[in-house]
Amino acid sequence: MSNLAYRRVLLKLSGEALMGDEDYGIDPKVLNRLAREVIEASDAGAEIALVIGGGNIFRGAGLAAGGMDRVTGDHMGMLATVINALAMQDALEKLGGKARVMSALKVNDVCEDYIRRRAIRHLEKRRLVIFAAGTGNPFFTTDSGAALRAIEIGADLLLKATKVDGVYDKDPKKHPDAVKLDTLTYDEVISRNLQVMDTAAFALCRDARLPLRIFDMAEPGVLLRILRGEPIGTLVRARD
Repeated sequence: MSNLAYRRVLLKLSGEALMGDEDYGIDPKVLNRLAREVIEASDAGAEIALVIGGGNIFRGAGLAAGGMDRVTGDHMGMLATVINALAMQDALEKLGGKARVMSALKVNDVCEDYIRRRAIRHLEKRRLVIFAAGTGNPFFTTDSGAALRAIEIGADLLLKATKVDGVYDKDPKKHPDAVKLDTLTYDEVISRNLQVMDTAAFALCRDARLPLRIFDMAEPGVLLRILRGEPIGTLVRARD
């Protein structure tokens, strides 16, 4: 732990990150690569929790736009995150890690219920904890679930893995002159409407003064480098 800048972190992965080059579902090669990154960081001494979205399987908001009841759609989306969490648990355990899936919805036959004190105890015992089913409530994204869980477990840092290497002042895919921003405050992100996480998640992090680092998970070894304090991606923090 002496060479780590952060003791306990929560890593937020999108469901789409598990797809790789596929159009749907989970690419085993991508899943295993991500699991190796997590195991490497855990072996270095960090306590790591994860939240994985469900967009590779189902998006409740999308079907709600097509006429499905929004609450029903969101519950289906939560179950998709349980599927991804179980897949990640399996990948981690095949690499020798000890992992626990904790769900905000009761799915007792396949995973544990989320209980804050039990989650913290798992982390203290160096188990990898995967939080599933978001907050357990409709109308809240997995970004909000990740922010909430990170605060509840006392994480030192919330990590959000994306397909770009940080936050830019405008969409770098559309604007070649886009400038990467190394550091921002939460107030600046909200006022400039920089769409990286939803506003509710940002507000939770801001009020709890929880730092957030946004980065590209595609680079090998990047997770451990961040935990060692390298200024990779964009750091979003509360105003001094």
